[in-house]
Amino acid sequence: MTLRALVFDVDGTLAETEEAHRQAFNEAFAADWLNWHWDRDAYRRLLKTTGGKERIRAWLDEIGETAGGIDVAALHARKTARYLALLDGGGLALRPGVGALIAEARGAGLRLAVATTTSRPNVDALCRCCWGRPAEEVFDVIAAGDEVAAKKPAPDVFSLALSRLGVTADEALALEDSRNGVLSARAAGLEVIVTPSLYTEGEDFTGACAVLPSLERGNLPDRLRAALDRAAVRPRRN
Repeated sequence: MTLRALVFDVDGTLAETEEAHRQAFNEAFAADWLNWHWDRDAYRRLLKTTGGKERIRAWLDEIGETAGGIDVAALHARKTARYLALLDGGGLALRPGVGALIAEARGAGLRLAVATTTSRPNVDALCRCCWGRPAEEVFDVIAAGDEVAAKKPAPDVFSLALSRLGVTADEALALEDSRNGVLSARAAGLEVIVTPSLYTEGEDFTGACAVLPSLERGNLPDRLRAALDRAAVRPRRN
């Protein structure tokens, strides 16, 4: 089946964002006088739970506390504001090969989508930081975690992206960095390419069609490279 679309995860796939997320969580906790601090080991463990609010609730379960007087949604909103401020300050770069792949895919006529458990403001912030443009000018479709009933590893967000793209699963390819992402994309019927990130190295990526060190051109599987080469052979109009 002809490849017509690419569907990207965001955190860890487009850029190594998780350290900025971890910093924002810890700043929000400190500002609320919560005696919580997520070091890298704790955050790696918590990332197995998708979604920021869900991650806070997983932490409460882990330390044996109830939410009590803590408004988890409000706390997460304050964390998001801090994350957006960090990205507005710059310093976040796309992972190797990502920018070139998206530009080349656009030139080859492929449609581009995001399917992420993060919220839409976080997608916008990353695109402003890394491309200097709003998300809708980089991607044709954005499906975010706050738009679906169940987050990854459920297939909901990938299914939403496919619906908005107007393509079938076998006409698209997912790009992910985590086991939960692989499970989600495969449950939606998609083939998946994985580029492990700082926090997902060593995870079980069974089901992925390729596990790559980066999305640089020389690493890409044949099906994707063939789709990118369409632009080179497409006849020019006079």
